[in-house]
Amino acid sequence: MSDYSFAQAWNTVAELAGDRIAIACGTRRLTYCEFRDRAHAVASILDDAGLNAGDKVAIELVNTPEYLEVFYGALLLGCVPVNVNYRYVGQELAYLLDNSDAKALIFHDDFAATVRDALQLLAPESQPAVVAMVDHVGTETLVSGAVNYEKLIANANTSFTPSHSPSGDDLMFLYTGGTTGYPKAVMWRCDDLYRALWQMSRPGTEPPQVQDTLRKGRAAATALPACPLMHGTGLFIALSTLSGGGKVVLIDSQRLDAQRTWDEVEREEVAALTIVGDAFARPLIEALDAHPHRWNLATLRAITSSGVTWSPECKRALMAHLPGVVMIDSLGASEGVMTRNESRSGDDIQAASFKLSEKIAVIADDETLITPGDTRVGMVGVGGPIPLGYYKDPDKTAKTFRTVQGTRYSIPGDYATVGQDGTLTLLGRGSACINSGGEKLYPEEIELAIRSHVQVTDCVVVGVPDDRWGEKAVAVVVVAGEISSAILRSYCRSILAGYKVPKHFVMVDTMQRSPSGKADYALLRTVVTQSLEGVL
Repeated sequence: MSDYSFAQAWNTVAELAGDRIAIACGTRRLTYCEFRDRAHAVASILDDAGLNAGDKVAIELVNTPEYLEVFYGALLLGCVPVNVNYRYVGQELAYLLDNSDAKALIFHDDFAATVRDALQLLAPESQPAVVAMVDHVGTETLVSGAVNYEKLIANANTSFTPSHSPSGDDLMFLYTGGTTGYPKAVMWRCDDLYRALWQMSRPGTEPPQVQDTLRKGRAAATALPACPLMHGTGLFIALSTLSGGGKVVLIDSQRLDAQRTWDEVEREEVAALTIVGDAFARPLIEALDAHPHRWNLATLRAITSSGVTWSPECKRALMAHLPGVVMIDSLGASEGVMTRNESRSGDDIQAASFKLSEKIAVIADDETLITPGDTRVGMVGVGGPIPLGYYKDPDKTAKTFRTVQGTRYSIPGDYATVGQDGTLTLLGRGSACINSGGEKLYPEEIELAIRSHVQVTDCVVVGVPDDRWGEKAVAVVVVAGEISSAILRSYCRSILAGYKVPKHFVMVDTMQRSPSGKADYALLRTVVTQSLEGVL
């Protein structure tokens, strides 16, 4: 079996088709040769700082070429790229840096204040050896010891040859939320992720060697991840596009700019656009509705949504503007790349549906596989190439990555039933996490933060439906004395990333917990709906 390596694939493209554009971001262009040279410079910088194979490199960057060149450079040295959610506040970033054992942190100057706060919370022995700041918004550095990334690159050795040879065994970390609310690092071997991304749309086959793809003139299409590279949805499409010699188009904004996205699709002749559900689709539709003849989008062939499924209404609205474009729902998680569903003009557009396959199973509580016609509820499992487990969490690894009837599955916690024809009906994540625009919100973490306020005596966070975000978090709170929602919201913003702050706060006299102390979530959702009638 071939040993697939992202770094080796990109080296090969640079060798055989070095003048091809690898990354476009605004007016910036990086050919594959330039991409490779800058990545080797990154590897040289990390090597000079004493990093070795297996050391972790944290990346806190928006969607710019630096994100991918740091990722590439880390792999060249055998280091482990680590994604950082740039919405974290200092305490959350400090946790991630400590939990991942990060030896390097590369960040945009947008996040200098957060990095400063995080590093101040770390013990001396946990401080990264390399802290480099990438210029983006022109902020003066607030971080003691931080060096300018571009100056480091300018003085580094672009011809540096690491002693490490890129391998399919090289690791990357993808941090995702856990049932406790604390993020956990999913450990992917490069070979496993490489093959899983290919097999999502071509089950049962192995990826071709990139040199064969290029020689046949079948390089990957130009792709634009409209979602952040810090999440799997955006990163995975970028990795697979580059591994086929295609062009990745990036937009260096922290939030979706719908008009700019369509501008880039037109200007860069994008063929594949990746979004996250209705939270992205609705603004894109609004832009097309407001300016129906502004853009020539003839090159666009597919729009893929992952992280959350998107509504039939949004698919139909996009197809009305883009009748030749395929709408693709991807089913997957950080813990496993699963399958996808396609919709075309003329189809009866419904909510996404997925089917059992050699790779996709539904597993009952008794560790048996649910077959068509079996009415039991089980958890979706994905086989084939899947992660090794979670870093530093053997208990969660054993719970999520299990061998059932001789096959090792990743079972992230999505409940489902199986219809007579093998179609899955997804019932949601058993951990009660809230999926808001692709961001996973874990109630326990938010509840603990709110309860830390001196006037809060009890709190439960529930998810309620939202037209744009899919779901949104609402906090049901019991307080001592009088306190306003505005004060609680401000308090939450001081200790939580902004996207985790509940959209609404509902004050109640009692939480009406059961004798065992459990909250009645169905009752609380009713309370929320009634309290916010006309607002939700």
